[in-house]
Amino acid sequence: MSDLFTSDDAPRQAPRTYAPLAERVRPQTLSEFVGQRHLLGEGKPLRVIIEKGELFSMILWGPPGVGKTTLARLIAHHINADFYQLNAVSSGVKDVRDVIAKAERNLRQLKRRTILFIDEIHRFNKAQQDALLHSVEEGSIVLIGATTENPSFEVISPLLSRSRVYVLESLDTEGLQAILERALASDPILCKRRISIEDPDFLMLLSGGDARKLLNGLETALHLTKPDNDGGATISKSKIEEAFQRKYTLYDKKGEQHYDTISAFIKSLRGSDPDAAIYWMARMLDGGEDPLFIARRMVVLASEDVGNADPTALTMATSCFSAVNYVGMPEARIILSQTAAYLASAPKSNASYVAIEQAMQDVRNLPNLPVPLHIRNAPTQLMKDMEYGKEYKYSHHFDDHFVEQQYLPDNLRDKIYYKPTEIGAEKDILARLNRLWKKKQR
Repeated sequence: MSDLFTSDDAPRQAPRTYAPLAERVRPQTLSEFVGQRHLLGEGKPLRVIIEKGELFSMILWGPPGVGKTTLARLIAHHINADFYQLNAVSSGVKDVRDVIAKAERNLRQLKRRTILFIDEIHRFNKAQQDALLHSVEEGSIVLIGATTENPSFEVISPLLSRSRVYVLESLDTEGLQAILERALASDPILCKRRISIEDPDFLMLLSGGDARKLLNGLETALHLTKPDNDGGATISKSKIEEAFQRKYTLYDKKGEQHYDTISAFIKSLRGSDPDAAIYWMARMLDGGEDPLFIARRMVVLASEDVGNADPTALTMATSCFSAVNYVGMPEARIILSQTAAYLASAPKSNASYVAIEQAMQDVRNLPNLPVPLHIRNAPTQLMKDMEYGKEYKYSHHFDDHFVEQQYLPDNLRDKIYYKPTEIGAEKDILARLNRLWKKKQR
């Protein structure tokens, strides 16, 4: 087998002049592949397994245009495996089973392995993913799935446990520059023309780490540029901007940028930084994010991170959600901004969140603990005869509307889940609970 990372002896197809530029200059060898040094550098995980030919099913998770499809094709070539590609949007269970049948024949008759590459695997439903399980487990096929979505949420657990997940990163400026230079020098169409770019840094900035976007933008800008007398072209900054249709905001509302930006927004709210929160919100809105998604996340944060330190926060967030739903964009941005500023500025407590998490853990570890008899419901005489509800004390009959009695199961009778802080309104809650606690100790 040839050197996987330096050899250029891979068979090349004749370039299709009618294909988009991104397809015409797609790398044909791993030596041409740009980026992902954390996976393909010397001694790095993916490079090692390719060199050994010990391939297994994997999920390639990363933003668009970083080489997921190209990498899958190159892996298939270098381990001498048959390669089948399905797109999750247009393929169904029948297509999967057809490939599996071919793969089983390959393995049985030719001792040859088969890679099934599924682009946008996160769009496969549960039944479609289930159809892959048996063959992946037996090794009839090697599955390579590509996704821009977090596979923990979008790929079923049995399939995920049978695969390794590799995270691909957006291309940096150095990588984009290498791809741009190679396209201008090696593409069979562009290399015949003298093409210069007025501001290549601007082109790379608008590409946002996406090689496909870079090449499509270059090709579109070139179409918009009037040729020079000698057939060459100088692509201006304005033509690049026109090619992208706008001053591009790096935000992919269905990909990794979606998760990164909403994470930055939530953490800014939690961290009491209204300026950062409003900035990240603006990034999302400018990138086309659904304003109701942002409002919904603030409802969760109002309870999880503000809690009873400011009980008004939840009311404010739910009102925001309703108002955004009524009003719509662009005015909804004002309501969202007001609410984000309030939540970021509010006192914080996650005591309620911690309480339910700890209680859920006890419920799972100690399932089906019996309800104490005195607080059980007794709608029938039989239940009363069994002492359901016997000796229950009605709180409102006592001073301070409180009386000491056991409400938790016996195994957890002294457990404390909710521990209010001394911040905001929760300070008053803590003071009252402390007074009641002292009564219990008498």
